[in-house]
Amino acid sequence: MGSTGLGTFQKICSHVVLIVVGAFFLSPFLWMVSTSLKANNELFQWPPVWIPSVMAWSNYPAALDYIPFFKYLSNTLTIAGLSTFAVLFSCPLVAYSLARIPWKGAKPLFAITLIVMMLPYQVTMIPIFIAFKNFGWVGTNIPLWLPAFFGAPFFIFLLRQFFMGLPRELEDAARIDGASEPRIYWQIMLPLCRPALLTIALFQFMGSWTDYQGPLIYLSDESQYTLMLGMQAFKSQHGAEWQMMMATLVMITLPIILLYFLVQRAFIRGITFSGIK
Repeated sequence: MGSTGLGTFQKICSHVVLIVVGAFFLSPFLWMVSTSLKANNELFQWPPVWIPSVMAWSNYPAALDYIPFFKYLSNTLTIAGLSTFAVLFSCPLVAYSLARIPWKGAKPLFAITLIVMMLPYQVTMIPIFIAFKNFGWVGTNIPLWLPAFFGAPFFIFLLRQFFMGLPRELEDAARIDGASEPRIYWQIMLPLCRPALLTIALFQFMGSWTDYQGPLIYLSDESQYTLMLGMQAFKSQHGAEWQMMMATLVMITLPIILLYFLVQRAFIRGITFSGIK
C-alpha cells in the first residue's frame, strides 16, 4: 500500500472513530427527544423504540401544565441574565488592568487569582452562605447573581490571556492621539476582545441556566424556583410521567444548544486566542 493509500485509510479510520464517538455522546439527547414523543405503551417496550409509531406532541403542552414552566423560565432568565451581565462588566476590567496596565501588584494579584481558581466551590460554600444569611439575602435570588459582579477567576484568566495577545501598537497610537486610558479600554481594547467576551458570556449563561446547587441552597419559596429546581419538584410529584419529564428537559436543553451554535465561531476563537500567551 502506497503512502497515498495509507493516508486515505487513516483518514477513513479517524472519521469512523469520530462518528462513533459523536453518536455515543449524541445518543442520550436523541433518546430524550424520542421519549418525549412516546405514548405510555412505548416507554418500556423491548426492544427499545427509537422512533415512536405515533408522535405524541401533546406531551409538550401537558408538561407545561404540570409545572409553572414560564414562571420558572422567567426566574432562570433573570438570574442568568444578571450574572452574565455582571461577569461581562467586572471581569474585563480586572483582566485589562492585569494585562495592559503596569503596576506593582499586578503579578501577585494574578497569582492569587490562579490560586483562587483552584479552590473547589465546597471550600467557600459555607462561609459565603453565612455571609449572605447575615445580610438577610437567604431566600432571595441575590446570592445567585451578586457574586458575579466581583468577577470570576477563570474568566479573568481567560480575558487576561486574550488581552496579552493584542498588539500594544494600538494603545500607543491611541495615546499619541490623546486618548485617555478609559477611552482606550472602552472604545479600542474591549471591542477587540469580543470573541473572548462571547465565550465567557456563554460559559456563565450555561452555568446559571443549569445550576441546581445554588438555587437549592438559597431559594425556599416555590415561586422563586428556577427550571432545575422545578424539574426536581416535577420528579417528586410526577416521577412516573417520564414522557412529560423528557419533554420538559427538551425545552430546557434546546435554548442552550441553539445559543452555542449561534456563537460557536466566536466561542472557538475566544478559546484559541486566549491560549496564545
